[in-house]
Amino acid sequence: MIDDSDDSALGPTPSPQRPRKIIHVDMDAFYASVEQRDNPDLRGKPVAVGGSRERGVVAAASYEARKFGVRSAMPSITAKRQCPDLVFVKPRFDVYKAISQQIRAIFAEYTPIVEPLSLDEAYLDVTDNLQNIPFARDIALQLRARIKAETGLNASAGISYNKFLAKLASDHRKPNGQYVITPEMGPGFVEKLPVGKFHGIGPATAARLQAFGIQTGIDLRNQTLTFLEANFGKSGTYYYWISRAIDERPVRANRIRKSVGAENTFASDLKEFGSMAAELQPLIDKVWQHCESSGNKGRTVKLKIKFADFEIISQSFPEAISGRCELERASIALLERSMPLPKAVRLLGVSLSALQKEYIEQSQIALLL
Repeated sequence: MIDDSDDSALGPTPSPQRPRKIIHVDMDAFYASVEQRDNPDLRGKPVAVGGSRERGVVAAASYEARKFGVRSAMPSITAKRQCPDLVFVKPRFDVYKAISQQIRAIFAEYTPIVEPLSLDEAYLDVTDNLQNIPFARDIALQLRARIKAETGLNASAGISYNKFLAKLASDHRKPNGQYVITPEMGPGFVEKLPVGKFHGIGPATAARLQAFGIQTGIDLRNQTLTFLEANFGKSGTYYYWISRAIDERPVRANRIRKSVGAENTFASDLKEFGSMAAELQPLIDKVWQHCESSGNKGRTVKLKIKFADFEIISQSFPEAISGRCELERASIALLERSMPLPKAVRLLGVSLSALQKEYIEQSQIALLL
């Protein structure tokens, strides 16, 4: 599907103040689409990548599964209830990573300014591109065609003059489509958008905004900067500007991830400190192995606890971490600080943030099975 909106404003202009031309490329149901590509028997069927056990979690869902309301991070038992014919497939992260690198090689032929967000999405700044193609829309068409030809997978794309709008645009014509938001369109597009659709505003923040009567972009734009900062801190400044379709963040190549983490959902709920401390060990190993392989160190350890009723709490510990022993000590200290826990524990997670040095490919290593 292709949107025929004119992107002349995102073409060449002689002005030194010319708008950026940014493309957000987002692979369609990436993990599930790879599994359907590699196994013809799965094509056209509702597929979930993740654990099929009662305590499993959906990592990704095909579009056939999404029609039944199956979504990533949904408990597998809930997904199976909503879609009885759902087929579960174990994740193959090595395969997904290899395909991601193949796609990034395509990006590199058009621009060196690529900011990966995850294995399946990235921002590209094509204001000045290596192919000298004048219109960002045409670059997006070529990228999507190349990805399809070389990987057999579909990608959607959003084209705009800033990152916030490019991200919104890529969702606007999914799957297998693209959409352009020009500078003339930007403010009007944002003002009609429900705040829950804003990138950077999650369900909890959307609920807080709605409690203030802020339902849409225009409601958000009608708030003062003072009000937003008073109620939402630094994020309030971001909300103030994006409600006006303004986002000055550049596309950053070789971006450093802020955190790396691992988590596990247990076959049976945990109640005792000893069993929880034991279950933390493989998570600590995963996090530290990832940091060690990429040469990263962090400064803040976070412990995530999800109870049997799905309530989530977390604790953070600011400490420079340069070895596994330090990571373990801080993680156990956070668990001790949380005790006694009021309810049985369904999931534990450990993450290390404020990372330094190299870019980390995958910010969350989910133990899904």
